Amino acid sequence: MQTSILFKALAVAGVVSLAACGGGGDEPAGATTAASVTTSATKSGGLSTTAQRVSVAFTEAGVHDPSVIRANNQYYVFGSHLAAAKTPDLMNWTKIADGVSAANPLIPNVFNQLAETFAWAQTSTLWAPDVIRLDDGKYYMYYNACKGDSPRSALGIAVADHIEGPYVNKGVILKSGMWGQASHDGTIYDATKHPNTVDPNVFRDQKGKLWMIYGSYSGGIFILQLDPANGMPLPGQGYGKHLLGGNHSRIEGAYVLYSPQSKYYYMFTSFGGLDSFGAYNMRVARSRNPDGPYVDGKGTDMATVKSDPTKPLFDDASIAPHGQKLFGNHQFALAPGETGTPLGYVSAGHNSAFYDAATKQHFLVFHTRFPNMGEMHELRVHQMFINENGWPVVAPLRYVPLSKGKEVPVAVSASAAAGTYKFVNHNKEITAYVVPSQVVKLGKDGKITGAVKGTWAHRGDNNVALTLDGSSQQYRGVLSRQWNSNANAFTVTFSVQNAAGVSLWGVRTGD
Repeated sequence: MQTSILFKALAVAGVVSLAACGGGGDEPAGATTAASVTTSATKSGGLSTTAQRVSVAFTEAGVHDPSVIRANNQYYVFGSHLAAAKTPDLMNWTKIADGVSAANPLIPNVFNQLAETFAWAQTSTLWAPDVIRLDDGKYYMYYNACKGDSPRSALGIAVADHIEGPYVNKGVILKSGMWGQASHDGTIYDATKHPNTVDPNVFRDQKGKLWMIYGSYSGGIFILQLDPANGMPLPGQGYGKHLLGGNHSRIEGAYVLYSPQSKYYYMFTSFGGLDSFGAYNMRVARSRNPDGPYVDGKGTDMATVKSDPTKPLFDDASIAPHGQKLFGNHQFALAPGETGTPLGYVSAGHNSAFYDAATKQHFLVFHTRFPNMGEMHELRVHQMFINENGWPVVAPLRYVPLSKGKEVPVAVSASAAAGTYKFVNHNKEITAYVVPSQVVKLGKDGKITGAVKGTWAHRGDNNVALTLDGSSQQYRGVLSRQWNSNANAFTVTFSVQNAAGVSLWGVRTGD
């Protein structure tokens, strides 16, 4: 979710001093397209040969702030404005609901059912929900609404027997923005310290306890323990425990994923603003406990990360150095022989994530805008890997299973990794600048040449390490083969990250 453009203009002018809602964006784009290409299989280096032809198809959908859940052998995402979609393969999406109206099948007669929510939030739309199946077999939707120019919000629960609804309202569980009145913790509501009650994510920890993490801008990100019998907050917690942000920091869309591989809980959030000039970017911190403390690669307790109250509203400079930045705005230039629109993202964020126990793969699900395409947004899914330091790194290209090719190997040897790459340094800044790719070469002699210089080493099991000249910090990450639609082939890629939270991507283009 994100503040309205009107509110942003007023804030810049100094007219207001309150933090607005995050998330939501425009009404859903509703654009669905399909692309199908016929391509050849891969060489050891990831470039195509003429040995075999395969078809890779995508059917796109726009669901803002997607929250993922698996049911009925499908992956479902639920997003802002009561939009939802499903896919059997993480590539081809079918929209099942869109737009807040009485006819939406998710919550029929939504304006009547959620009358209290709309009245409190003084709005006619809904923001980013989350859906989870509890032990009674029913699906619990945590819905929310926000006024848009202030953190006056309401968060409630609706329940359904089936994943696609209909959901029946069970009532509001949290409110915010009660100016001059007592808040849920008994103190007078303060938007610099108390949360904006939106953007929920509900999850179970490894002991079976149920939690809800939530918040946007305002006082930051909070976590509450829930009753697994009914999904309601356990009594006596107020707003819960503060984990991150405050003083109207542009931080929102929290989501927690536990990795059986690393035994860490990862807290994902989006920093910046969601629109095409807002510099949205996803960051992650980790903890051994579901309710924190969460720290970044430098060991910073994220509960201390917040905007400087002495600086103008929505101070990004104070928060930009913190958290492991997964990636930011970028575009890969077309290499010789490549065709189509150059791949890249703008303001990608408000993610969810999941771990597939059967395949032992981690996945990142998010919405994104695109270079030179305004506010149009679509869903994307990328595979994630856990690096040797226990941090998730994101594959540079969208997910396509290697089974779409013929005998495409999972293992990437040192000889296969050596070659020329499109290279992107994602830095740590919160900036709307779209970083263009540069050309680098990973030499067989272990040297990096081209736009940046340094050394690299294959560390076995697809692990790779890069060290850039002028920096003492080593980047650790993973080599993998990903689908490059500009080349119509699976190609070798790398995704690495250092302790400071800077990520580097590479997509191989040649020898």
